[in-house]
Amino acid sequence: MKINRRSAIAAAATAIAATSRVHAADHHEIPKTPGDFDIRLRSRKTNGDKVVSTNSTATWKASETAIIICDMWREHPCKLAQYRAGRMAPRMNEVVSWARDHGVAVIHAPSSGVKYYEETPYRARMKAARFSKPPVEIQRWCYHNPEKEGKWPIVDDVRRADGAVTGCDDPSPRAHKDHDRHQHPAINIIGYDGVSDNGQEIYNFLEQEGRNNIVLMGVHTNMCVLGRPFGIRQQKYLGKNVVLCRDLTDALYDPRDAPHVSHARGLELVIQHIEQFWCPSILGEDLTKVVPGSAG
Repeated sequence: MKINRRSAIAAAATAIAATSRVHAADHHEIPKTPGDFDIRLRSRKTNGDKVVSTNSTATWKASETAIIICDMWREHPCKLAQYRAGRMAPRMNEVVSWARDHGVAVIHAPSSGVKYYEETPYRARMKAARFSKPPVEIQRWCYHNPEKEGKWPIVDDVRRADGAVTGCDDPSPRAHKDHDRHQHPAINIIGYDGVSDNGQEIYNFLEQEGRNNIVLMGVHTNMCVLGRPFGIRQQKYLGKNVVLCRDLTDALYDPRDAPHVSHARGLELVIQHIEQFWCPSILGEDLTKVVPGSAG
């Protein structure tokens, strides 16, 4: 049987195109839909010998935005911290749910708890994301950077018992080595969501999905939210337009330590530090509704 060369080439091209469509489907890429958020940004800057708060607004496309939920575990070694995370989780789920409906990508990052989700499509989605070479090294942990940021505003490195978490404000902190690192059950994982605590996987997914606006929420503001390989410092190093969701986060700070303020005030000091040296903060409600008429 004689094969027409042109027909064979055309058939091969059709097969390649079909394969590409299958691979794209395998990535479960999030549909790109219209819709803009009005984002209210709060930053801090030096004005003479004072640091002052400044407010501005920005328009973000929902299809270019992603939320990363940091370490919202079911249990935490610091029990007061666990209580506060539980108090926060329902509101976080509400904000994330509305944002997801508008087309925002959602990444759940329960560090060291990702193993519980290995057989789910949410892990498969992250592992299947196309590789993207980052512009800088993705670090295992991004420590305090004295060249970038000023003096740390609180003392959070005191360990009051062997194996206890530093910064824990429990009356008698103690070690809880086998705490449950599943994500908090009040926060749903569904739809096109992803699950990962791997900086490269998360970067791959963000690049594949065209997400440059990154919202960090979760715990703890002064530790994992800043330092993880997907946290604020790393996102800044990668050139992402990152912000902190200041009403959906909490710090590990004990009022027995300097500057000897309330836990709530200690959290505020950390947020203000981030606003001054790293990135603006926003409120969760800005992600719950789009500008009327912008969604088509």
